[in-house]
Amino acid sequence: MNNAALKKHYIFFIGEKLPQPEAHLVQSTNAANAAANLGYSTVLVYPDKDSRAINPANLFRPFQPQKTPTELIKYYNLHDKLKVAPLPMPWPIDHFKSKFTDSNTIATKYYLPFHILPTTKLVHSRNWNFVKAAIKNGVPAIYEHHHHEDKEFEPEIVKSPLFQIAVTVVDTIRETMIKNGIPPEKVIKLHNGFNRLFMQRQPEKAAEWRKKLLTERSHLVVYAGALQQFKGIDVLIDVASEIPNVQFVCAGGKSTEVEYYQQLAAEKQVQNITFLGYVLHHELASLLQAADILAHPHCSGKAATFTSPLKLFDYFASGTPIVATEIPSLIEFQDTKVIAAWCEPDNPTKFAECLKQVLQTHPRKVDGYPDSVEFVKQFSWENRAAKILSYVDASLLPPLIA
Repeated sequence: MNNAALKKHYIFFIGEKLPQPEAHLVQSTNAANAAANLGYSTVLVYPDKDSRAINPANLFRPFQPQKTPTELIKYYNLHDKLKVAPLPMPWPIDHFKSKFTDSNTIATKYYLPFHILPTTKLVHSRNWNFVKAAIKNGVPAIYEHHHHEDKEFEPEIVKSPLFQIAVTVVDTIRETMIKNGIPPEKVIKLHNGFNRLFMQRQPEKAAEWRKKLLTERSHLVVYAGALQQFKGIDVLIDVASEIPNVQFVCAGGKSTEVEYYQQLAAEKQVQNITFLGYVLHHELASLLQAADILAHPHCSGKAATFTSPLKLFDYFASGTPIVATEIPSLIEFQDTKVIAAWCEPDNPTKFAECLKQVLQTHPRKVDGYPDSVEFVKQFSWENRAAKILSYVDASLLPPLIA
């Protein structure tokens, strides 16, 4: 068998331990899952930092694509076509701060050239060092970049014929990437996708959520996403204080963030807001459907120019009315009529008024609002993956296996 026949894998590399409740990890895992659903031999590669579970023999054959563990499938709502290859990272890797004991260095300098590349046709990553290493080793690559960064991209990498396309989610970052050296024809703006699970109606589970959360109040407003100030969580606490007869629920965030915001709400004597922490995707879909309104209370400022509307598409798929803030990264959706009300950012009183208005104009429907569900179909992860691959030279595409 010749070498070309061996090269079949579409590799997605994540430089962090999985699973973790981070939006960028939800994005990366679902992007890989979509490529697998299109029929490519897709392998999600990430460091395995649990040294106790590492078999020494695996260090000699570290790249072993295998079925995705149930834990990851449930955590990110993945399907069975996607394979994973956790790279063994035994002690002292990542236990000492040094370039030579960093898991990303080990992945790019050792595992990639010697173990991953022989069967790899195409690489896709948000990790610039991994993309660089792939191209230097003669493998075509796709780069995802979702945040502003003031760094010049190496001309020999971005101008290489192996550098297929860079993908970002908003125009402002695309402009920055071009300014920092990526040729304009090699950068596209493409929205994130939504998980199809959010479209499946789950009336019984939604009713359970309402029974559990609405013990003293009749209406439920849900926010799903990161618990950070720029995301508008402080604003949402102030909004809740203005509408004490409505129950607010936040899904997402790390335990330290949950603790911080629980304390802040208590200090402000706001008793109608609950922080659930990270909710697994297969449970989150029914929570979004349980809500009367979904809140998107983002603040103004630099982050508002690049924040990816990842949760917005899951919101759309749920069919639940949405109240959103007018920020640059959402502005293109203002003409769609799929958001029930828009509100200026940083203003709790205005946001509260919008919520009250939508409670009147958009009563909750068990089956959701069909316009919203229909609109979001164009943003499936599979459609996104196919669009990205349309920019890849046909001769460099991995073979379809199904």
